[in-house]
Amino acid sequence: MEQERTCAERVRGAYRNRMADIRRLWSLYKKNPEARTRDGEQWNEYGLSFDYVPAGTFNNQRRGYFRYQISYGGPSEEFRFYSDEKLNLTSCNFHFLDWFDGASVKVTGRNLETWLEIWEDFKDCETLQYLMKQAG
Repeated sequence: MEQERTCAERVRGAYRNRMADIRRLWSLYKKNPEARTRDGEQWNEYGLSFDYVPAGTFNNQRRGYFRYQISYGGPSEEFRFYSDEKLNLTSCNFHFLDWFDGASVKVTGRNLETWLEIWEDFKDCETLQYLMKQAG
């Protein structure tokens, strides 16, 4: 019987795939917010949720973060965004989580540039402020 690969062994491939999707859909959205790919995908329908996770939600969680959850269950995939008090993005990580296992990679380079652009859009339309208020 073949043993399942660990999250650490799978995280980079999952990260590359998600970022390819996100860059493609975001680029299409910027040209036309109603546009869809040939497969019918659209930026506004990608992922499951975008929310704020307050500090202390999970054991040993000292800081709150914004979460863009792409999938849930086994495995789960999400981006976590950390900001300063003025909601300027300070760091971003991709997390790949499977039953009792998990791994993450720091988002850098071209991928971070894409997320910075998306982040500013969220900030400009007050999505970030709304999510924090909703989380209490």
